[in-house]
Amino acid sequence: MTHPPSAREALQRALGQPPAPEAAPAPAPVPAPAPVPQQPSTRAAVVGRLRAAATTEPGRLRIIGAVLAFLVLVFGAVTAVEINDRAASADDVVERSQPLSADAAGIYRSLADADAAAASGFLAGPQEPRAVHDQYVKDIEEASRLLVKAAANTDAATASGREITTLNEGLPRYTGLIERARANNRQGLPLGGAYLRYANQAMSGELLPAAERLYAAETGRLGQDQSSARSRPLFSLVAGVVALAVLVWAQRRNYRRTNRVFNHGLLAATAATVVLLLWLAVGHTVARSGLAEADSHGQRPMDVLNRARIDSLKARADENLTVVARGAVLTADGKNDKYETDYTAGMKALGGELAAAAKLADDTGDGEGGKPVAAAAEAVKEWQGRHRTARTTDDAGDYESALEQIIGQENSTGESFKKVDDALRDALAHEQDDFTRAARDGRGALGGLPAGAVILAVLGAVAGIVGVNRRLSEFR
Repeated sequence: MTHPPSAREALQRALGQPPAPEAAPAPAPVPAPAPVPQQPSTRAAVVGRLRAAATTEPGRLRIIGAVLAFLVLVFGAVTAVEINDRAASADDVVERSQPLSADAAGIYRSLADADAAAASGFLAGPQEPRAVHDQYVKDIEEASRLLVKAAANTDAATASGREITTLNEGLPRYTGLIERARANNRQGLPLGGAYLRYANQAMSGELLPAAERLYAAETGRLGQDQSSARSRPLFSLVAGVVALAVLVWAQRRNYRRTNRVFNHGLLAATAATVVLLLWLAVGHTVARSGLAEADSHGQRPMDVLNRARIDSLKARADENLTVVARGAVLTADGKNDKYETDYTAGMKALGGELAAAAKLADDTGDGEGGKPVAAAAEAVKEWQGRHRTARTTDDAGDYESALEQIIGQENSTGESFKKVDDALRDALAHEQDDFTRAARDGRGALGGLPAGAVILAVLGAVAGIVGVNRRLSEFR
């Protein structure tokens, strides 16, 4: 509907003026927004829900089921990790560190035997016996082969790697000196004896000490692997005891609230945990016992026997060089024959090592390990007696007879030395067999335990959840 114009508007129109604009209506007041209620934080909400759930029996059961499953799974995982680590160390003992230790001893022994064979061949005259020459060549080839093998399995930056480098550099120099000694000896030149002494000095002053340090380093690594393999899995045992205690508590709680003796799910979870805990305890105990037996009945006797065999070889080389030098090389004080003094010291050390080996060898009770050690001890006594006779003959000026008493085929110190060396070789072979058998038995006791731990833990966790869910179904 149109409203009639006012008098003012009519006058403005009559005068030709535009009408005044209408005043805009005042805006309506905008209402203030309603306050938004503050939402609790996510963490507070979770805590609130858990608190609310814990006040009801179904909520408590869900929490118990989750805790049980978590503890059983943690037990299985920790057991798998720890036992896998022990099994790896046991594998290293059998497959890596002990063979490397044995190879290091083989390098040491081959070098000492080569030196003894070289001296024996020189004493035999310009025409070196074929058997003695072949033994020398065999020893050098064996030492070279074992050095190549050791280098392939050793980091060059380690102490063992540095000793291997020393041996690889020094061995060609030693063999070169031996060849010069042979060449001069075949021509009947006295210079051959000097080259032989230089070669022996290189062997005793450089090569054998490096080989001994290599053997000590590899034997030390074997000890570390054995210690790691035999260390107790404490975290696994604690986790297993805690999981078992909580399972027993949960079943006792279930019995007190329902008067039901068994919950099949919880009972199955408990059985799986008990089986794994017993498997862990028994398996590691058997493994630990086997590795301890390998050490006490194998490695420790072998260590003593290796040193005894090396000392016998060094004594044999010194005995031969006593005749070669004929008093030309004296001790530092200038009073005694150096090689005779070294022989006496070596035989004294050999006697102590054989006495120690007799106590360590053949703890298995079959009598086989002690027999070769006893035979070696008897041969040492015979060797010493024959050596005194040879020295008396040589001091009396009968060089040819003394030489026959040292390198002859019968009733000589060389024959006695061979008896000692053969007996010690047999003793070492017996102890090596004992070590390998015991170490493999110990390693075998851990076989399958890591995988079994995972399987039993999963089965136990599932059984525990099923048992709790069976109880929850009663509230629906």
